[in-house]
Amino acid sequence: MLYPNHVLAQSSEAAAEVRELMGSRDLQIKELLGTEGTNNSTIQRDKLKDIVNGIIDFNQMAKTALEVTYDTISVEERIEFVQLFSSIIRDQSLANLDIYRATVSYERIEGTNDSVYVETLTEWDNIRTPVHYILSRNSGEWRIEDMSIDDIFTAESYNRQFQRIIRSRGFDYLMSTLRKRAGRNS
Repeated sequence: MLYPNHVLAQSSEAAAEVRELMGSRDLQIKELLGTEGTNNSTIQRDKLKDIVNGIIDFNQMAKTALEVTYDTISVEERIEFVQLFSSIIRDQSLANLDIYRATVSYERIEGTNDSVYVETLTEWDNIRTPVHYILSRNSGEWRIEDMSIDDIFTAESYNRQFQRIIRSRGFDYLMSTLRKRAGRNS
């Protein structure tokens, strides 16, 4: 996985593609959200959730979050884990809709033809927040593999939490807590 301290050969074409993708996504979100104080319907929230999460590679995030455990579990367990993990991430993505109304400036986009690191700076209510993304091209499409807010990467953060749980209580316990958190009774 590509993180900020990696040295990359530059690809201006890849950077332009990713900038266009991210900017278009941002515009779609803002148009759907409307102005501050707008009451968003369930249908709008579902559309927002799809747009916000539509370019995330949940399989790759799940692999990063589980690390070596990912290769030791069955295919069925992987599928369920990815579903639970993505459900939790998707639900969290709409916890505070106002963050999507922020002004976004693209500070740095660099990478290769297949992997790009994006640094943005968002500003909302006079609060500036760095938001960074790691994207890779998969089957011709750019997908987010991880993202950070205030320098805390999502998949890496879950990795630390999940590894502690797996070491102390086991994978089955982790799955049980994820099912509860996602509101499932499997």
